[in-house]
Amino acid sequence: MAEIVDKPKKKKKKKKKKAAEAVVEVAPEELVPDLEPDLEERIVEAIESGDAPRVRDLTEPLHHTDVADLLERLNDDDRAKLVDIIRPEFEAEILIDLDDTVRDDVVDLLGIEEVAAAVVELESDDAVQVMEELDAADQQQVLEAIPDDERVLIEEGLAYPDDSAGRLMQREVVRVPTFWSVGECIDFLRRNADQEESSLPERFYNLFVVDPKHRPVGTVALDTLLRTRRPVPLTDIMDPEMKLVPVTADQEDVAFLFRQRDLASAPVVDESGRLVGAITIDDIVDVIDEEYEEDLLHMGGVAEDDLYDAAIDTTRARFSWLVVNLITAIVASIVIGLFDATIDQIVALAILMPIVASMGGNAGTQTLTVVVRALAMKELTTTNAARLLGKELMVGVFNGVIFAVLAGGVAWAWFGSPILGGVIGLAMVVNMIVAGLAGTAIPLALDRMGVDPAIASSVFLTTVTDVVGFFVFLGLAAIVLL
Repeated sequence: MAEIVDKPKKKKKKKKKKAAEAVVEVAPEELVPDLEPDLEERIVEAIESGDAPRVRDLTEPLHHTDVADLLERLNDDDRAKLVDIIRPEFEAEILIDLDDTVRDDVVDLLGIEEVAAAVVELESDDAVQVMEELDAADQQQVLEAIPDDERVLIEEGLAYPDDSAGRLMQREVVRVPTFWSVGECIDFLRRNADQEESSLPERFYNLFVVDPKHRPVGTVALDTLLRTRRPVPLTDIMDPEMKLVPVTADQEDVAFLFRQRDLASAPVVDESGRLVGAITIDDIVDVIDEEYEEDLLHMGGVAEDDLYDAAIDTTRARFSWLVVNLITAIVASIVIGLFDATIDQIVALAILMPIVASMGGNAGTQTLTVVVRALAMKELTTTNAARLLGKELMVGVFNGVIFAVLAGGVAWAWFGSPILGGVIGLAMVVNMIVAGLAGTAIPLALDRMGVDPAIASSVFLTTVTDVVGFFVFLGLAAIVLL
């Protein structure tokens, strides 16, 4: 059974931080990033003045995430200087937290050999994350510079589909056989911890009990292990109720599982049910953040790396989205053009038109935001979709009536025409109802068709509220006032 616990050897991580920095009691008001604005300014001044020793003194205490933030904020010249200064003590973890565009720049500055050495220092899941974002040429060169045993693990991770559990998992897991006792397990962990090269992950929360075919049969939490006497068999304290994650599962589904079951880690299995890795909560936090950011940016029609891309790349990325918006604006203008004679006779209509369209658009966006979030969080299903649609219809009626009174009163007082006030009030009610229904129905329909609602919903919603708002308002005006 020895093969169950034997894993490809991985170099032990360097202790990057001083022991004194490991545990620090911090008051709530001090829970701020180490890279404060004044410190950042001092580092930039030292870089630009060429004072390398001072730069090292200022950056050495920083956490690797703060160094990554600093590299992202610097211009190209200062970034190159900083990389050159901290090169001897460059922490591999910095690469994980860099924006993709900035990471490519830092990889070019470091060179293939140093990047390969940094990747070897990372856990397998982090190494795959860094490697998958490199362009094909750099990725191949880095892989060729990595030792064989490390390269095999990374290549296996890269072979899994994008955004799958296989890409997300770490290959280093603690596997123990079913016939071990608590004492044998603890002895195994201690022996591995004392070795120069350890097969254990740097951090772990659970041990996975596996059968002779390497299939997980239960998990043992570390706190349970430490509280149990040595002679007790692992099978007596293991939890057989596990959530097994298929290696091809989408990372969004894995994040949903962790959130629903409050998991700290979960075993990942291949098609035959063999344990191939584990996903831990720190990776899930990154997934949740990444998916939220992606949806937020898609709703605005911008790319993930927009902040760091060159102007021409940003222009190209935004162009297609703006073209779609131009087309929808033309559609709304065509509707207005149908009533040009009416607007010529009653100029007040041109003044009041934006109010109807704007209120409908804002009301629809509120509904749309709630629905898209509910779909992303898997809180909205066919079971409660009809109920939500009914609720938004009622909200549209209530808000429509309230704002119809307000807008109608303003129009009446402004232009001295109660009939005009009634027209804009009725148009307001209709458009607010349509906005609520469209804000619910559009993302639901797109989700049913397999299209990401966060990407396309806002364009369709704006078109609906503009067209309906203009058509109803101008149409009623043409019928009633002329």
